[in-house]
Amino acid sequence: MPHAPDHRLPTDTDDGMLLIISGPSGVGKTTITRGVERTIPDAVFSVSATTRAKTEADVEGVDYHFVSDEEFERMRRGGEFLESAGVYGKKYGTPRAWVLEQLKRGRLVILEIDVEGAKQVKAGIPGAFAMFILPPSEEDVLARLRARKRESEEQIQQRFGHAKREIEAARACGVYDTFIINDERQRAIDEAVARVNEARQARRCV
Repeated sequence: MPHAPDHRLPTDTDDGMLLIISGPSGVGKTTITRGVERTIPDAVFSVSATTRAKTEADVEGVDYHFVSDEEFERMRRGGEFLESAGVYGKKYGTPRAWVLEQLKRGRLVILEIDVEGAKQVKAGIPGAFAMFILPPSEEDVLARLRARKRESEEQIQQRFGHAKREIEAARACGVYDTFIINDERQRAIDEAVARVNEARQARRCV
């Protein structure tokens, strides 16, 4: 694993924190993630590696690092992921070296991962701060999935079932430090930012 450079940049701090953001499909977690990233000056988003096919809308290195199944497995065997998971037949993993380097630089490093991934990361980095985004209601999740108009009703029902199971798992696993209800986008973003700032301030006082 490559080491972070020893020399410090003018922007380096000792305030690094790993932020995990999770939530069921259709809850709007990516909108909240991007809102936190835009609002907190030193926040950086961790780009996952994936075996899923690149679409015309995807930008390599911005949306994902697109790799073959063989390359992904090589990386996993080599311990290059903080966490990895299979989702709907595709594989996703968080590159370890980049995350650790950014933490050393004092950045707020954001991971948008599922519950199983959050468990893996917390096991390796117990100091990570984890938040789970909840819908106002189950009916809201179903309505959002349908509004995206990406999938058949059968696929939507599969995602809806998975979303309900993920919410149950998140509540039961003990990994998450806070739960935020996404009832109104800007309010939820503001609450997420406030919780992150409170967590970092508490660590400065220790």
